[in-house]
Amino acid sequence: MSLLVKTSIAALARHRAVAVSTRLSSTAVPQRPKILVVGGGTGGLTAANQIYNRFAKAGKSLGEGDVVILDSAHYHYYQPGWTLVGGGLKDKSSQQLRRRLADIVPDHITLIPENVVSFSPKTSSVTTTSGNSISYDVLVVAAGIQINWDSINGGLRRALADPSSGVSSIYSYETCDKTWNDIESMRTGKAIFTQPAGPVKCAGAPQKIMWMAWDRYRQTNRGNNVKCEFWTGMPTMFSVPKYSEILNALRIERGIRGEFGHNLVSIDSTERIATFKKADGSTVQTDYSLLHVTPPMGPPTFIKDSPIADAAGWVDVNDATLQHKNPDYSNIFALGDCSSLPTSKTAAAITAQAPIVAENVFTFLDSGKVSGAAYDGYTSCPLITSYDALLLAEFTYGAKPKETFNKWFGIDQGKPRRVFFEMKRSLFSWVYFQYFVTGKWYGPHGFRRPDL
Repeated sequence: MSLLVKTSIAALARHRAVAVSTRLSSTAVPQRPKILVVGGGTGGLTAANQIYNRFAKAGKSLGEGDVVILDSAHYHYYQPGWTLVGGGLKDKSSQQLRRRLADIVPDHITLIPENVVSFSPKTSSVTTTSGNSISYDVLVVAAGIQINWDSINGGLRRALADPSSGVSSIYSYETCDKTWNDIESMRTGKAIFTQPAGPVKCAGAPQKIMWMAWDRYRQTNRGNNVKCEFWTGMPTMFSVPKYSEILNALRIERGIRGEFGHNLVSIDSTERIATFKKADGSTVQTDYSLLHVTPPMGPPTFIKDSPIADAAGWVDVNDATLQHKNPDYSNIFALGDCSSLPTSKTAAAITAQAPIVAENVFTFLDSGKVSGAAYDGYTSCPLITSYDALLLAEFTYGAKPKETFNKWFGIDQGKPRRVFFEMKRSLFSWVYFQYFVTGKWYGPHGFRRPDL
């Protein structure tokens, strides 16, 4: 990032300091916001900004208190960067990866530092942690995914907090740097990298960190002394056949053992034993020197136990319009990890989902109906395969590749490339904070809002 950009950001932060302080200290709740957004993560921030911009584009600018975000988080994280922290490429406290949430919510959007505890869709209202009841015209749910650390028996949290346990995970801010420490300190033995069955945020991340560890050991002449293994609850390396075949061939070429259909269920960090359950219910134990854990994940409990959830616990929305499937809840929309959308849960998916939500929220409030804007399931997973190569997977519903650079330049993104790795390492986090969550980045469309 240039000095000019850094100076501009610093000046902007100083300019907004008084306004932000007032916002956070205020307990006033808008009477009835037009759009209430649950969650200030990637989906919530992006959707809120794009909705506001959509109304402004139509000459129907929203006023103060019309768009409200509910989220008690102090910080907003660029979570894809945690993989880079685990690989020794980023400092987790860097402004590239973490900023105060209040600093990145614009003044024309109201941030209330509370979380939702329950939904009352029949009365178009939610209840917050303080007991406030907030009504809305339209509700946008973007509450992310819940990480179920305690689903792994044997004291996973305790092992993660122990510097000498050999157990780590890139799936939290608190532990992502421990991953790098464990990788660097290991001299010999077995390094196991796990992935559970079922949805996780960025399903490629469990193997990204494995590929980097493998490459680090090779670069530092430890490759013959450290054996990397991939134990996954999934049946293949990746959900998209094209990319899965390439990654599996790479695994075999690099001599990495793969155990498929194996879910991590418990650890013994004292004896360094991991227990996995197979599909038939039987269990398998193996020793480890290093264990990188991708914990099971699922819908947030406050959504799962609510009337807006489907049978699996996700917000039950139409795959194309992102509007709730229940006609009685037609003023509810959802996007991102908490939604029922049958696609990979990644930040990149938001670039395609947010414009659909913005367009359909606008037309719903304007005419009572959603537009013809439809989401095709687009998502992307930048799969680091070494410290100088990245396979840029892009695909839609049905696991169909939809490769941007292939379309533009005829480049097969199934081949790991240096240029994609440099984009991931140096460009993506800057784009994220400058344009993505501010509602000005549209993924494959770049800075141009797609025609909907």
